[in-house]
Amino acid sequence: VQLQASGGGLVQAGGSLRLSCAASVRTFSRYGVGWFRQAPGKKREFVAALSFTNESSYYSDAVKGRFTISRDYDKNTVDLQMNSLTPEDTATYYCAADEYGSSWAHDWKYPHWGQGTQVTVSS
Repeated sequence: VQLQASGGGLVQAGGSLRLSCAASVRTFSRYGVGWFRQAPGKKREFVAALSFTNESSYYSDAVKGRFTISRDYDKNTVDLQMNSLTPEDTATYYCAADEYGSSWAHDWKYPHWGQGTQVTVSS
């Protein structure tokens, strides 16, 4: 499966962005999806994940309460709504997928990765 992340951009601190992860398969609903990010000079880190059942979601402490991961069955995407953004959220954001996967926080659980989308938050 091929993944396409989109929706990044430049936003001021306190603003919002919505990222989308689209898949090349119609059966994307069978996939657990995770969002990760990597800032320059830093390791890739977990952001949020949603199980294929859509019943389990998991967030990093850094984004909990500000970000929401959700699945749009009509658009066949998994979206990441990001609110109250801070400069510390600046990074390249990647989506990843695992068929019949849970809300994994570990990147090695995901065999499928999309290209990143850049999010820049100005102060």
